[in-house]
Amino acid sequence: MTDQLLLGQTLRFSGDPFQGDVDAVVNISTRGGVLVRNGRIAAVGEADDLRRKNPQAAVTDHGNHLITAGFVDAHMHYPQTAMIASWGKRLIDWLNTYTFPEEMRFADRAYADDIAGRTLDLALANGTTTLTSFCTIHPQSVDAFFNAARTRGMAVVGGKTCMDRNAPDGLRDDAKSAYDDSKILLENWHGKDRISYAITPRFSPTSTPEQLEALGALWAEHPEVLMQTHLSEQLDEIEWVRGLYPEARDYLDTYEKYGLLGERGLYGHAIHLEPREIDRLAEVNAAVVHCPTSNTFIGSGLFDMAGMKARGIRTGLATDTGGGSSFSMLRTMAAAYEISQLRGIALHPAQLMWLATEGSASALHMSGELGSLNFGAMADIAVIDLTSTPEIAQRSNRADTLWEALFPTIMMGDDRAISKVYVAGRAV
Repeated sequence: MTDQLLLGQTLRFSGDPFQGDVDAVVNISTRGGVLVRNGRIAAVGEADDLRRKNPQAAVTDHGNHLITAGFVDAHMHYPQTAMIASWGKRLIDWLNTYTFPEEMRFADRAYADDIAGRTLDLALANGTTTLTSFCTIHPQSVDAFFNAARTRGMAVVGGKTCMDRNAPDGLRDDAKSAYDDSKILLENWHGKDRISYAITPRFSPTSTPEQLEALGALWAEHPEVLMQTHLSEQLDEIEWVRGLYPEARDYLDTYEKYGLLGERGLYGHAIHLEPREIDRLAEVNAAVVHCPTSNTFIGSGLFDMAGMKARGIRTGLATDTGGGSSFSMLRTMAAAYEISQLRGIALHPAQLMWLATEGSASALHMSGELGSLNFGAMADIAVIDLTSTPEIAQRSNRADTLWEALFPTIMMGDDRAISKVYVAGRAV
């Protein structure tokens, strides 16, 4: 396969910009290049040097566009794609009114295939090269998602959503079938191509203790896989959990008691945490995932980004489609900035970009493989036009630094800002 040399402005990280000086962990080149060989990044440097050292490489010059790692969406629901932006309910009402009726449709494999393909294409159009998705209780919904990713060469994480109570007829499994179905899917898919399986209890209110215990046992048998769920999204949800699990110390304890708290756990939302919960998440090195457009759309609350990072808790960023109101990680970064502002902290553009790439990859235990523009990473790349609309262009053209040029796109950009996307080095 012929080497490819992609030229433009380049942005990459050598560390976490939340820890100390941003400039110390950021590498920017105003005329840089990325050499792609066999689907991976073989070199990153100055354009002229790379051209001289690799005269046989096929060159694609992206001009002043910004070359960065493809975005990594650390928490979403592909079965909710068709119902995104459904009007105005709190979480529990929203699930019953919109989500559960839509998820019933995924008993039809053809429907699942259609939505899975649509979701991945929308993600790619927005520069997102990896999705971490809840599927439905139907095993075929998992097969559809993974097959769609395989045909596109994408790295994805997914799992069968398990629910055995507080869900409608036709959308419930039981403790045994949750374990059995998840085990079969895990063994069939995990580690195949670029597929990773995640054991997936939706959240404590829709699982009995018996089901959580069964899934905890499965995780103990396969500690190499991820486990994803929801945690402390809304205050009324937390009260519901207290009523269902009166013996639990807090919401997180409903997972911990049944073996569902661990280093490879992904806990979506995590807004209204008790001090003990924060302590335990930090102690086990678990990851939380910030879903800002969802948190504002459904009225959940303000995630404490600064608090999580100060405790050293790995934190990813996610659209949470379709509770989230956009497939765009640019819009998601903008919402994260706005929420942090309401908490009195102005996130730096470097921190936002890191969350959407390296930060989410770290939450997925895929640092160095995904979300990176450094040597050896998979060549999942987004090329961003920093002048994609007139209002963005007029501000970006006045910029003195890359951060000033990039920030308007973070705040106002959408799929029009995504000039090109590469998956494992292949333009899509």
